[in-house]
Amino acid sequence: MHKRKELFADVALILIAAFFSFWFLWRTRTILVYHFDWAAVPRFLVRSTEDGFAAGVLLQGLMTTLRLSLWGALLGVVFGCAAALLRLGRVRFLRWLAASYVAIMRNTPPLVLLFLFYFFISTQVLPLGFVEESLRDAPEWIQSLCAFFLAPVGSLHTFISAIIALGAYEGAYIAEIVRGGILSVPKGQWEASSSLGMPRGMQMRLVILPQALRVITPPLVGQLISTIKDSAIVSAISVRELTFQGQELMAATYMTFEVWTMVTLLYLCLTLSCSLIGRKLERVIAKNMGRDHPGS
Repeated sequence: MHKRKELFADVALILIAAFFSFWFLWRTRTILVYHFDWAAVPRFLVRSTEDGFAAGVLLQGLMTTLRLSLWGALLGVVFGCAAALLRLGRVRFLRWLAASYVAIMRNTPPLVLLFLFYFFISTQVLPLGFVEESLRDAPEWIQSLCAFFLAPVGSLHTFISAIIALGAYEGAYIAEIVRGGILSVPKGQWEASSSLGMPRGMQMRLVILPQALRVITPPLVGQLISTIKDSAIVSAISVRELTFQGQELMAATYMTFEVWTMVTLLYLCLTLSCSLIGRKLERVIAKNMGRDHPGS
């Protein structure tokens, strides 16, 4: 009887989903008078050239999003771990400083932070280092490496400011994740390691953090996935990532549904891949600690 109810619920949900899908397609064709052109979509991903094939507009945006997310996540982990350790430290001023950083970043809209970092760092700080000027005079292979790992030389300042803004914003959330994981370790572990004569730094590195890692990993993976999604806001400062390229492409072709459907699928490919890697990492950590993972 219970299985029959579950089957009925599944069939009902499938029928509801199918109804709304057909209703949406009907509205686009009859009310909006929109004609889908899916045959044109592949060239947005890969285009043919005289030398063979090259990345299309959306694939170029996807690679920029990937670079932006990787650097932003790495910087966010650095900021987050530093802020968490400072908040748990013994120096009152540093605790207050780290708490202020977390509070400001978590309670300010990310778009506002992005503009603040962009107009201050990109226009005031980075030009003092003469980064773009030096790279313009550098050999071509160095410029190619810069474009591969970061961005083309002409847009480097904007890209770096976007990374710093994204890393600082995500770091505030990562700080609370790391701090919560450290606080979850029983106080007896501190006392036991202290009785062995370990200094505080060694206690944290060899005893506390390995135990906190199992607690930290699931929310940390989720936050790193959020970094990919949050990276879309940097389109507001004309970083040519996936969302920006989607906007440009839609304005040029008027293929609204096709473009944004492909953008959504590309974001899903990134986030779901990270989610699968995160699940695998959780199982490895749980296995090394001699515990069964709940999802295994």
